[in-house]
Amino acid sequence: MQSIQANSYPIHFNEKGYEALNLHLKENKYSNLFIIVDSNTNEFCLPIFLPYLETDLTIEIIEFDAGEENKNIETCVQIWNVLTELGADRKSLIINLGGGVVTDLGGFVASTFKRGVDFIHIPTTLLSMVDASVGGKNGVDLGNLKNQIGVINVPNMVLIDTQYLETVPQNEMRSGLAEMLKHGLIYDKEYWEQFLDLNAIDFADFDALIYRSVEIKNDIVLQDPTEKNIRKALNFGHTLGHAIESYFLENENKTTLLHGEAIAVGMILESFISLDKKLITKEEYSEIKTCIKSIYDDIIFEENDIEPILELLIHDKKNEYGNIQFALIEGIGKIIINQSVENELILQAFLDYKS
Repeated sequence: MQSIQANSYPIHFNEKGYEALNLHLKENKYSNLFIIVDSNTNEFCLPIFLPYLETDLTIEIIEFDAGEENKNIETCVQIWNVLTELGADRKSLIINLGGGVVTDLGGFVASTFKRGVDFIHIPTTLLSMVDASVGGKNGVDLGNLKNQIGVINVPNMVLIDTQYLETVPQNEMRSGLAEMLKHGLIYDKEYWEQFLDLNAIDFADFDALIYRSVEIKNDIVLQDPTEKNIRKALNFGHTLGHAIESYFLENENKTTLLHGEAIAVGMILESFISLDKKLITKEEYSEIKTCIKSIYDDIIFEENDIEPILELLIHDKKNEYGNIQFALIEGIGKIIINQSVENELILQAFLDYKS
C-alpha cells in the first residue's frame, strides 16, 4: 500500500510502516524511547508491536487506565511526572500505541513536554486509524466537554497496521465505521454507497476502505491545516454528536456512548437539518437515516434530555462570536460550512430521530 504524504509527515501502512519506523530510529539520535499505552493496548497490542522494533534505545512503557473518562489533564500531569522521573529530555521519542484516547492524549503530552518532543502515532482501533491519529489534533477533555484543551501539532509519522483490528471488539469497530460513513457523506458519494449494504462488503478488501477514508481526511486537512475553513467539513455530525456524547458521559443515569455511536446520531440529526434547509432531498435523507439506523442501535432520548444537550452546544469549539456553527451536507458527497441553526429546528430533528 502506497504511503500517504500528509502535512509534513508520512502515513505508512502495514509492514512498510515498521520499516519506516526502524529507519527513523536509526537516522535520529534519540536519547530514549517512551511508549504510551492504555491498559487495553498494553495487554493486547504491545506484544504485537514490540517484536517489530529494531533499536538499542532504552524503552520505557507508560500505561494509563483505558477509557474516555481518563482523557484529561490529570492523566497528562501523571505522565509528565513519569517522563521526568525516567529522565526524558528534548531528544526523547514518544510512540503513542492505542486508540483515539491514547493518540489524542499522547500527542498532547508530547507536544507540551519540554515545549515539545518528537512523537509517532500507531493507532490500534478503526476510529483512531481513520480519524483521531490523522490531522495533527491533540488534546484532552475538560470535565465532560470534549477536546476543549489541546494543540494542532503533527507527529513525525503515523503507522497504520490493520492487524491490530483483530484485538478490537465489534462495538468499537462500529464506532470507527461512523467516521468512514461521514467521509463518504461529506466528500465522496461513491465511497458512501459502498456502505449501503454492509453484507455486500468483502472485508478482505477492508484495508482499501480504510485507505480511502484516510485519504479523504488527509485531502481536507491539507487544504486547511488549522481549521479556518474547509476542515470544518469534518465536523459534520459532531456538533450535536459531541453534545450528546458529553451529556451521556456526565449523566450517571445514562450508559456512556462510544464516540461513533454519538456521531451516528449526530449525522442523522444534522442530515434532517440539511433536509429542512433544502440542501438534500427526502430520498437522500431517507437513505442516510435508513443506512445509519441499520448499523447502530437507537439511542433513547427522554423529554428532559434535550434541553441539557442544547446547552452543551454553546461550548462547541466551532462556535464563533457566540453563534453555533454547523457543517451540513449539500447533497451526498458535498458539504457547506458555517451554517447557523435555530433551536426549534434542532428539536424537530430529535423528534424525527425518535419517530
